[in-house]
Amino acid sequence: MRKIEIFDTTLRDGEQSAGVTLTSTEKIAIARQLEKLGVDIIEAGFPAASQGDFESVKQIAEMVKDSTVTALARSAQSDIDAAWNALKNTANPRIHVFLATSPIHRHYKLKMTEDEVVEAAVASIKYAKQFFSVVQWSAEDACRTELPFLARIVEEAIKAGAEIINIPDTVGYITPREYTEVFKYLQQHVPSIGSVKLSAHCHDDLGLATANSMAAILAGVTQIEGTINGIGERAGNTALEEVALGLYTRKDFYQAESRLVLGEIKRTSELVSKLTGMVIPPNKAVVGKNAFAHESGIHQDGVLKEKTTYEIIEPETVGLSSNSMVIGKHSGRHAFRTKIQELGFTVTDEEMNQLFKVFKNLADSKKEMTDEDIVALVLEEKVTKEGGYYDLISIQVQYGTKQIPTATVTLSGMDNETIQEAGTGAGSIEALYNTLERCINKPVKLKDYRIQSVGAGRDALAQVFVKVMYEGVETSGRGLAQDVLEASAKAYLNAINRAIMTEERTSIALMN
Repeated sequence: MRKIEIFDTTLRDGEQSAGVTLTSTEKIAIARQLEKLGVDIIEAGFPAASQGDFESVKQIAEMVKDSTVTALARSAQSDIDAAWNALKNTANPRIHVFLATSPIHRHYKLKMTEDEVVEAAVASIKYAKQFFSVVQWSAEDACRTELPFLARIVEEAIKAGAEIINIPDTVGYITPREYTEVFKYLQQHVPSIGSVKLSAHCHDDLGLATANSMAAILAGVTQIEGTINGIGERAGNTALEEVALGLYTRKDFYQAESRLVLGEIKRTSELVSKLTGMVIPPNKAVVGKNAFAHESGIHQDGVLKEKTTYEIIEPETVGLSSNSMVIGKHSGRHAFRTKIQELGFTVTDEEMNQLFKVFKNLADSKKEMTDEDIVALVLEEKVTKEGGYYDLISIQVQYGTKQIPTATVTLSGMDNETIQEAGTGAGSIEALYNTLERCINKPVKLKDYRIQSVGAGRDALAQVFVKVMYEGVETSGRGLAQDVLEASAKAYLNAINRAIMTEERTSIALMN
């Protein structure tokens, strides 16, 4: 079996999804889970983009041991220097350098000739080789590049020292057959191609990202780049869980495999979904909630008689648990800690004490706590506490069909002062958000509001996702509570706190 390396760019390309803003703590949580999943390479960010990105890449690189950590850089010495400073304390520092090659990019974006593009690519690779043991080079928009020129620049990149050549379908334009032909052309026309690894990075603008990636594997590629849940710029990237299950289920056809721990797929998917606020569509392959559901009578009858009539993947393969241990208000600390460990979380004694306290408070009003509830609870407590500037103390909302909705809110402010305000609105959420805006005393524009239940039943937890514009910063926030209004208030304040934190980091970077 050929070994296919998995290059995960959830923390770089995935975070470029519109409206997604991850804190350093959240990025570290995702990186830890990607390491458990067994990805070969984690692209932790773009260090030259911001001080926050630089610090996150540095922390992740120094923390992760079982995966290689890399960072993105443009073909500029300053970008390469930033990447080196972020990664220099790791065992195998690796960089990903890119430069656009297509005629449309050369003419309109770079304003460079073919010779100038080749010269810039070679110079950046040679400069990076002074620091990094492994240099990956990408031809941005390779799939709209003239094949003779693409072959020429790839050969020069290899001669300059690149060990991995990535041929990305940057705008999701190519088809599987054409993509295969691109790799075959390069294999026939690049003399040094046998000395490097070939990589594929596909976007999903035409819904072909996974199909193109699988075609690349058939064409001899040994590294696939993508993201968890297929998140990313515009329509997103190749969904890595789909590639992994494609290789596993059809190993007879592809004769290739990855080292991903398939049982960690569902957990990784849910973590990325919750932290980015990007809901997984129910019909999403492999990880959607309907992926293993059967409603048709004919399908149900077949599955009851023999699963393989309509199921080509066993739910347990991707980590869907059939464990029936119920956790509720009578459960003790040991049972609760065991459940958290089963769900893949590692918590300190201090975190355990706080989680158990919150769990008991919830369990008093919620008869049973499902795995989904506990995952949501742990994530809420572990990764949403960074940058707590405003904190919710209490809310009271009055609503009636023939009354003006009114909200009263008490907050702990920036200097731990108590802030209390009241306000009205056309509905209970508007009244609540108008009142919170009065507490903050600055204009806040609500750009998106979404609510979903965690689990099912009348006592299901509510998870609210919001996107706001505050002080020129667009950011997102999440809130979890049994009450919809409390979850809405928490999400709003979480978004404001993130915006303030982003402002502060930007100010520090400018001062430095």
